[in-house]
Amino acid sequence: VQLVESGGGLVQVGGSLRLSCAVSGLQFDDDHTVGWFRKAPGKEREGVSSIAFDGDSYIARHLLGRFTISADNTRNGGKNTIYLQMNNVEVEDTATYYCAVIEPTISKPAMAAGVGLAESTYDYWGQGTQVTVSS
Repeated sequence: VQLVESGGGLVQVGGSLRLSCAVSGLQFDDDHTVGWFRKAPGKEREGVSSIAFDGDSYIARHLLGRFTISADNTRNGGKNTIYLQMNNVEVEDTATYYCAVIEPTISKPAMAAGVGLAESTYDYWGQGTQVTVSS
């Protein structure tokens, strides 16, 4: 299984950025959950959002209204692509952003409980993409 993040870069406060996570090598085409995480300098890695193949998703409460997650599971080029749309970004959003995947997908109750934001949920990780927000 491989995950490749892209879309990071430098953005000004109040701007927008869309990150992509291309996932390949999955055993099941329709039974996985992908999560987005971020790690800022001097801080622990934190869960940002997660989405199951069926579209069920969860956003960290303090990011609601600014971040959204979506997925393209049409397997264009043999890859599932998961997007993290970041709007009205803040300096505190500066971090390295990672995506991760677990097969099979987590249950709906687990998703609703935020299990998708726990690092221990996932088996495979990408290398990360850097997001820097300037004031």
